[in-house]
Amino acid sequence: MSILTDMGKRAKEAAVTLSIMPTLRKNDMLHHAANALLAEQDAVLAANIEDVQAAKQAGIKGAFIDRLTLNEERIAQMADALRQVAALPDPVGQVLSMQTLDNGLMVGKKRVPMGVIGIIFEARPNVTADAFGLCLKAGSAVILRGGKEARNTNKAVVDIFRKALEEKGFLADCVQMVLDSSRETANEMMRLNGYLDVLIPRGGAGLIQSVVQNSTVPVIQTGVGNCHIYVDESADLDMAVRIVCNAKTQRPGVCNACESLLIHESLQDTFLPKVMQVLQEKHVEVRGDAAICQKVAGAVAASDEDWATEYTDLILSARIVKDLDEAIAHIRKYSTGHSEAIVTENYTNAQRFLNEVDAAAVYVNASTRFTDGGAFGFGAEIGISTQKLHARGPMGLTELTTTKYIIYGSGQIRE
Repeated sequence: MSILTDMGKRAKEAAVTLSIMPTLRKNDMLHHAANALLAEQDAVLAANIEDVQAAKQAGIKGAFIDRLTLNEERIAQMADALRQVAALPDPVGQVLSMQTLDNGLMVGKKRVPMGVIGIIFEARPNVTADAFGLCLKAGSAVILRGGKEARNTNKAVVDIFRKALEEKGFLADCVQMVLDSSRETANEMMRLNGYLDVLIPRGGAGLIQSVVQNSTVPVIQTGVGNCHIYVDESADLDMAVRIVCNAKTQRPGVCNACESLLIHESLQDTFLPKVMQVLQEKHVEVRGDAAICQKVAGAVAASDEDWATEYTDLILSARIVKDLDEAIAHIRKYSTGHSEAIVTENYTNAQRFLNEVDAAAVYVNASTRFTDGGAFGFGAEIGISTQKLHARGPMGLTELTTTKYIIYGSGQIRE
């Protein structure tokens, strides 16, 4: 029996007990895990220092290091996210509908746990805590496989959670971590049918496409975020500057950061200089079309590839468009279906953008950075789904459950 098969077997056993665990016990467990994480944060920080130093020695830099790095504030946020999940309504057991048929059968539909959830992700240690908390509250065991760059950090966090589970009478195998980061292990996990009920990839385009193309386990596709902001001719320019700069620079390494800016042609001499001054003060590299390159000092010509790129860095593609139609056409061509925004004071244009742009989240006069389970009031989330089946947008507790029909009879038979 392979290591992964053994993990899958133990996860299924843990999932059976977890699926019927009362809400109060799950909530108590989450608070205990949050406290344990804070109490043992020194061990996590020491492991994280090892990972960050190794990543830097390997030549990794920029936004990737930011995603990898933990500090006391970020660990506190991880603990808070667990408490937030505990405070959320438990979806497990929720009866969605119930009707009585002409033959007397009562047919209902209720939410139930997935069973065993597999998550393959890259170097964001906070995902480890979010995944543990959400899956536990949703009544499912979880098998995690993080990137090699965060191996020590992830192991330290999972060890804390496994110990905390046992202290509260839960099976430690409610959460397990695959420490082997080889391609072979990833491929085996993608084919762990019979043990994994669903597999969720969270990371860059390469990881997500690999899982989608190679997995025989059902996949929920989380999103690459080539997010756009279109600044319409009627936009409040000061508002637009704030929104664009927040969406691009507040945390450039995340999937809901703005990667491409579209500007109405009437704003070339008003908005464009304002926003570019602030962006360049934030050290944003601009890759633009001919009009942008002509008017913005230091801008470089954008290639076709740039329009489709999720940079996760202080790089922005920018283009002048003649109207809303051209902006929408550009977004339709290059969007990854994650988050798109318009800044406008024109109600008709706002409604057209909301209706005609196809994405998991579509904004009017707000930063794309809000596409997040916590920001939407869902608590922690496991990722942003950009597919259209089962789940779309921030994947919180409800999206980590499935449904089953429950039928009450009184001796009915089918003739």
